[in-house]
Amino acid sequence: MASTIALVAAGPLSAQVALITGVRLNPTPTGVEVVLETLAGGTPEVLTSQDGETFIADIVNAQLRLPGGENFLADNPIEGISAIAVTAVEGNQVRVTVTGATAVPVTDLVVENGQIGLRVTPSAETVTVPPPPTETETSPETETESETVPTDGESPETSPETESETVPADGEIIELIVTATRIAEQITDVPASISVVGEEKIAEQTRLTRDLGTILSQEVPGLSVGTQSASTFGQTLRGRNISVIIDGVPQSTNRNAARDLRTIDPSAIERVEVLRGPTAIYGDGATGGVINIITKRGRGEGLQAETTVDLNAFPTNIGETFGQNIQQSFSGSFENFDFALNGSFSRTSAQFDAWGDRIPPDPNAQGGIGDSNTFNLLSKVGVNFTDSQRLQFTVNYFRDTQDTDYTTDPIVDEIPGRQRARALDGLDLDDSQQTTNLNASLDYSHDDILGSSFQGQIYYRDYFTRFFPFDARDFASLGNTIFQSRVESEKYGARLQVDTPIVDAARANLLWGIDLVRENTNQPVSIFDPVAFDNSNGLTYNRIGSRTWSPFQRQDNLGLFAQLKWNVSDRVVLRGGVRHERINVDVNDYTTLSGNRIQGGELDYNATLFNVGSVVYPTEEISVFANFSQGFSIADVGRVLRGAAPGFTVESLDPEAQTVNNYEIGIRGNYDRIQTSLAGFYNTSNLGSSFTQDFEILRAPERVYGVEFALDAQPSENWGLGTSFTWTEGGADVNDDGDYESPLNGFRISPIKITAYIENETLPGWNNRLQALYSANRNPTGEGFGLLEVDSYVTLDLISSLNIGRGRLVLGVENLLNTEYFPVVSQLQGADTAYAAGRGRSIRLGYSFSW
Repeated sequence: MASTIALVAAGPLSAQVALITGVRLNPTPTGVEVVLETLAGGTPEVLTSQDGETFIADIVNAQLRLPGGENFLADNPIEGISAIAVTAVEGNQVRVTVTGATAVPVTDLVVENGQIGLRVTPSAETVTVPPPPTETETSPETETESETVPTDGESPETSPETESETVPADGEIIELIVTATRIAEQITDVPASISVVGEEKIAEQTRLTRDLGTILSQEVPGLSVGTQSASTFGQTLRGRNISVIIDGVPQSTNRNAARDLRTIDPSAIERVEVLRGPTAIYGDGATGGVINIITKRGRGEGLQAETTVDLNAFPTNIGETFGQNIQQSFSGSFENFDFALNGSFSRTSAQFDAWGDRIPPDPNAQGGIGDSNTFNLLSKVGVNFTDSQRLQFTVNYFRDTQDTDYTTDPIVDEIPGRQRARALDGLDLDDSQQTTNLNASLDYSHDDILGSSFQGQIYYRDYFTRFFPFDARDFASLGNTIFQSRVESEKYGARLQVDTPIVDAARANLLWGIDLVRENTNQPVSIFDPVAFDNSNGLTYNRIGSRTWSPFQRQDNLGLFAQLKWNVSDRVVLRGGVRHERINVDVNDYTTLSGNRIQGGELDYNATLFNVGSVVYPTEEISVFANFSQGFSIADVGRVLRGAAPGFTVESLDPEAQTVNNYEIGIRGNYDRIQTSLAGFYNTSNLGSSFTQDFEILRAPERVYGVEFALDAQPSENWGLGTSFTWTEGGADVNDDGDYESPLNGFRISPIKITAYIENETLPGWNNRLQALYSANRNPTGEGFGLLEVDSYVTLDLISSLNIGRGRLVLGVENLLNTEYFPVVSQLQGADTAYAAGRGRSIRLGYSFSW
């Protein structure tokens, strides 16, 4: 190749300039593959030549559009290669250079499906490169695709699908770039604990369950075990609240419906990034961390399609449990235009426990996922006006409706001893459990405005959820009624951020901006006839009226922030920032369910939060980090208002936000075939957010602390294994004497969680994965809400996939050994009607193919 000049073209040269939006390095058995992904334009012309030990590929009729307008450089990516660089050249040209350590490398050029690939082999020797690591995923056959996402220069917060390209750190490890700090970052440059779950891993776990909370609990250290219900109540991150974001749109409501992870189907997700630990960079609510959900984007040249069909059932009750899932996606790019369209429909069958008994449709009194129909439609359209300007419009619609003839049998509460909740046939209910969620966002980015990059977003969210009816005749504050509540929420917002270089863009930059949001929320209830209810043994719900439970609230948030990053040297990174938040809550006059007339009013919250952190690289493989960060949240005002006593006024509430001070240290190691991380954290807050037995907010000081560990290894090309460990504990200072002797309840603090997996490519194209989850026992001292003893349990799952034709056949078996157990949130419930067992053995068989 030293004397060859090759012209490569898959078809007639297009006059349209191709935009190279992503660069990734994929390991091969003999070297590394350099892949350039194009967003628009025809197949470009490629000219190759040599200069000394350097192979040169000049791509004519192309422009480079990486984040911030930067070039791509990888020093010493593998043994025998000194550097790989991708740089912009004047006159619509991009140059790729591959420099050998002692001689020009052997480089094969391939142009296929809108991608330009260079297969690089060092001249002197053949080097085997291990699969790229992540903190949470190590499957050799799936990780490369899931970790590699081409970038297009947009903001992660306002255009989240732009965040990832793989970059080699030392020639043997390819590290991940993430969006945990609102701008594209290399994962090891962030002084915090981060987990990334890619598209392939999500798709793999959906062969067991489509419950996103359960999927993430298997993959993310620090996240509590899944609730196996429609609610995330009882699933925390490091013992505190989670802020869920989808494509830059916050999914929380000021009524805390606790269904933030039940607002999108996994089939629409490209990746999930989890920032573990309190942060204020995204605003209110992230006292435990952020789950950043990024939806699929248009990719590939021309039109691409994928179809997935699967069936699932419980073997003990096959006749009653057939469920199915159908998913169809289309995506592609044409010149300056790209799009993604993804639709899915799922029927979740009735759920059965290991004893073969039907699980009630409202397990652990938090809403069920059995007997439900789920529809999700994602549409994303993008236009590149110039090489530095992009406009994108995204809409995701989610609807989940339960259709069941069963309810929870109330008789179990009258039987002595602890009784397992059981289902009762004959339910007569007009309005079933339902959740609908509409997200719409318009994103604009400009990579060069007076030397800075600009990203802006406006968004709209329309959310509705209806709960299962509740018999509250033993609660005077709830009007001694039988009712069914629903949350209605509308949210409007805008985000603007600017990334400004300071002297040298490679040395330091300042990210600054503003967030605005307005939310209108209401929680009415339907009242049911108690006589008809009692005469039917709790089966018939005849609606006799409607009341207000939590009054109409208008909440306005204004956030101003600035974040500085300084690369002190090649081995030291410093960062720090500040955010100021102002929140106004306006409440209408209302009457409680118990008949108390309450005067409305306004509440004003102000908070200024700081963060500072550093990453040090003692060696190329090891990074050590430490940080201090603050997160905040305001009290669930609606929960307090709905039980207000006579004479209560809105102004009497304490308008002070809960501020969490978090301290964390950690170490990460990325070696040839081993990737590991260890982190310890300690955080405190002057105000608490736990609830008493009467659902009053306990405003006592709190502290939470814990340790997280993750290990992934690839002993050979065909084997992968790993484990994670999570231990969290915490207490409250109810007497305000400096002694945190009161343990936080189990809905906040989960038992020790250990996950483990082993996977193998048994035959070419046939992969098998065995994974386990262990939840330990916990027996806190004292009595009260959520302080019951929790017993340990272990579950085992199997996932097997086989490449057939143009697609893949996948078999998933959840709870392989049919273990009899109760989820943590069920064990914490005092009423036996909420003491529902976990799912028994279920089997899911599916096939997906591209065309």
